[in-house]
Amino acid sequence: MSKIAINIDGKEIHTQEGEYILNAARANDIFIPAICYLTRCSPTLACRICLVEADGKQVYACNAKAKDGMNITTSTDNIEKERRAIMEVYDVNHPLQCGVCDQSGECELQNYTLHIGVDSQSYAIKDVDRSSHDWGHLHYDPGLCIVCERCVTACKDMIGDNSLKTVPRGADAIDAEFKETMPKDSYAMWNKLNKSLIGLTNGTDVLDCTSCGECAAVCPVGALVDTHFMYKSNAWELKQIPATCGHCSAGCQISYDVKHTSIENPEDKIYRVMNEWNYVSLCGAGRYGFDYQNADAVRDENAFNAAIEAFKKADTIAFTSTITNEEALLLQKMKEKFGYKLVNPEAKAFQTFLNDYSEISGTKLYSSDLERVHTTNFIVSIGSALKSDNPNARYALNNSLTVSKGAGLYFHPVKDPIIEGLGKSIMTVQHAPLQEETALYLLLDLFGDKEKLPADIVSYLAGFHSSKTIEIEEVVKEKVVEIVKEIKVNEETGEEEEVEIEKSKMVSTKVKKEIVVDDNKLLEILGADDKFMETLEKNLKKKETFALMVGPDLYTHPNSKNLARLVALVEKYTAFELVMIPTLTNTLGVSLICELDDEKGSYTVGYNTDGDFVLSGLGDGDLDMPAINQQEGTLTSVNKRVNPTNAAIGYNGYELNDIANALGFEAENVIDYTVELPTAVGFKAEEFDNLPNHYENDGTEMRGYVLENVAVETSGDESVDKFRDDKLEGSIIYLANPVRQFTPFTYKTTELDEVSGIYMSEEFLSNSDFNEGDTVKITTANGELSANVVSDNKIEGSIVVLPTFDKNLNSEALFSGYRFNSASIEKV
Repeated sequence: MSKIAINIDGKEIHTQEGEYILNAARANDIFIPAICYLTRCSPTLACRICLVEADGKQVYACNAKAKDGMNITTSTDNIEKERRAIMEVYDVNHPLQCGVCDQSGECELQNYTLHIGVDSQSYAIKDVDRSSHDWGHLHYDPGLCIVCERCVTACKDMIGDNSLKTVPRGADAIDAEFKETMPKDSYAMWNKLNKSLIGLTNGTDVLDCTSCGECAAVCPVGALVDTHFMYKSNAWELKQIPATCGHCSAGCQISYDVKHTSIENPEDKIYRVMNEWNYVSLCGAGRYGFDYQNADAVRDENAFNAAIEAFKKADTIAFTSTITNEEALLLQKMKEKFGYKLVNPEAKAFQTFLNDYSEISGTKLYSSDLERVHTTNFIVSIGSALKSDNPNARYALNNSLTVSKGAGLYFHPVKDPIIEGLGKSIMTVQHAPLQEETALYLLLDLFGDKEKLPADIVSYLAGFHSSKTIEIEEVVKEKVVEIVKEIKVNEETGEEEEVEIEKSKMVSTKVKKEIVVDDNKLLEILGADDKFMETLEKNLKKKETFALMVGPDLYTHPNSKNLARLVALVEKYTAFELVMIPTLTNTLGVSLICELDDEKGSYTVGYNTDGDFVLSGLGDGDLDMPAINQQEGTLTSVNKRVNPTNAAIGYNGYELNDIANALGFEAENVIDYTVELPTAVGFKAEEFDNLPNHYENDGTEMRGYVLENVAVETSGDESVDKFRDDKLEGSIIYLANPVRQFTPFTYKTTELDEVSGIYMSEEFLSNSDFNEGDTVKITTANGELSANVVSDNKIEGSIVVLPTFDKNLNSEALFSGYRFNSASIEKV
């Protein structure tokens, strides 16, 4: 789209052609009132107060698109009259409970009522019963609801759960005389408001969704509230601490809302997590998994001295990627000074994958990010259980499908009803484990530039094609002429006589015929249905931008090196821009900063993982460490952005920096290392206190900085291995977490109640002898464990899922790296 100039209230601004007037105004700090509209979502026209005059015609700013030279006025006498009437209608029968309403102090109904100057009421109607509903983690109060539909829109356009809708209110009809006496838009809005409430799409009073809480976050009034927050605090008592979510690799912007615990206890407590919902959406872990701090840590000198001795004795430091960039740099410096091995298996796998990819790509990092995926209109995902590996990747996919009118391809062995429910334009291919290579070969075959691809690859891909003859049935229309006899009056004699008349009509006939078509064996290997190519061609119409998301299934795949090279070839020789989804919070940062080793030595210090001596942010080791929500530092996200995070909760124990200083380093605070992050791999020499953490009105992300994508020397060899038709036999288990759980830190929180165990689909349970709650023994070539059966309606099919969030389950012991394995499962 091209840039255009428009004029709003005498101010000339520039925007993209086709941009909504409201977005253009917001981006240029011009205020137009609006309640129902959410940036990045479809307009609903529910509130209608965004009325403006464009080239002399009254339009809705949220729905009217800017045209070059357009002249816009945001306020006229008629518009102000409409807005006033609309706000009066919103205030009809609205309960006067601001003093105890959880939204009071940040309520948009309060704000707009005051802004527009509503000081009297012109309208009245009989009220109806509006009893509240307890929807588990959400509380819905219809008495407070203004049916702006922001919750419905966010759930549909941003999250993809489609769990909410408007339902009949059951109120009396509005007196007909109001239609004649009220402004047009206020009457239409009132009529809708009077008829509707928010309900659940499943027709029950039980909310079944991925429990992200985004609907409550976007609610402008107190109608939808997180149950845990109800009546806990006034908004103005809370202190907002800008931070970055510490759970998955999305690196979402959040603010911890903090105040004292109670009158008796002055210690700070996190009461809720908020987000800039116009620009970023949180998953349930980010919103509700906030109280994982190591609260009882103290400076135990004996434990600290034991830690120093352990470091002097150790030859290995094992750690997870739930650490900051600064801590990762400190570990690297300790390796360089003392010769430690640094062992982090998941980060090592990702680091190796990146390096193998770079041999062909010529860049250290992938080309795209999730923000670009939102506006891409054809997306492919391979090797990731999107909804749980990185929920924001799923949101980006859904947003593309709903708002950008996009389409997508989702390749994965685990059948996912959440992904399939995103819409008709998402094609899902449930392939066998170990067939990820085939999916990438298929992308090269379907989308690759055959004139630029290496000749041996073109030849290899051609070998999967052959011709076959199939019989199809066509509907053929033929013209059929019939001779019919009719009685007509002879004009000369006036007598009736029988005459023959020709009549023709088109008749549809089904005809079978044989045609020769292309037979692509890659589709057969992947298990794609017979109409795959026909549906794909339909979905590709008018698609101009392409994104490929690849995930953790690829990084530990037995043939990961070949997969990395194939990914680089897809990026290089197709129109696809590439996003790699790192596994944990700071896997990308760790893989760039640390020189990682494969094997442990004889004595290991473990940081948030097992070791001979354990440092733990969970508070269950030999020496306490701070959790992410107790630290200052930076985290590197899937978007290649180095984001700052701040401590929400105090910490009274020792930090890694204290240990380092005792071993000869000199830094007052660990954030002193922020400026030393390695520029050779794309970091910038920026002081921590200079890093911003907010969004501009136009949606520009002002958070930290984006890594430079450093050029690296290529090998010049673009060859790839031929396809290996490996298969896993028997029952298949998959190493992945359920929605809202990521690590032992999310498991520790009080508001995330997913239970530990082996997760089975309802379909699998119905076809087996297992029942929810049974104890089963899972055995693989790598080991065995016992776990309770958990029924999960967020997966389908016969592959069962073993989570990693409960470290006592030790699920990783059943796998040899790759996330899938063959297993026997028997009831204990």
